[in-house]
Amino acid sequence: MADLIEIILFASAVLTMAAIVFAALRFLMGPTAADRTAAFDTLTIISISIIAMLAQYFGRIIFIDVAMIYGILSFIGVVAVARYLEGGL
Repeated sequence: MADLIEIILFASAVLTMAAIVFAALRFLMGPTAADRTAAFDTLTIISISIIAMLAQYFGRIIFIDVAMIYGILSFIGVVAVARYLEGGL
């Protein structure tokens, strides 16, 4: 069973690294600020998934709490940037 979990974690890590590359490219090449904001939000979601994978790998449940707090702060930040871009802030 432990071998299956390691295979799944490795496969998810490979897919996560591919997602980081694509999101970083969109962040760097995005023609508008909204594109860059969406790419940055995608990168934060990917980093939350990395934290969750690390929690599984190391067997530390406290990492899930860190990922949840990071997700809440990321959401608040994206809402603030979206309001700024719309001119409402």
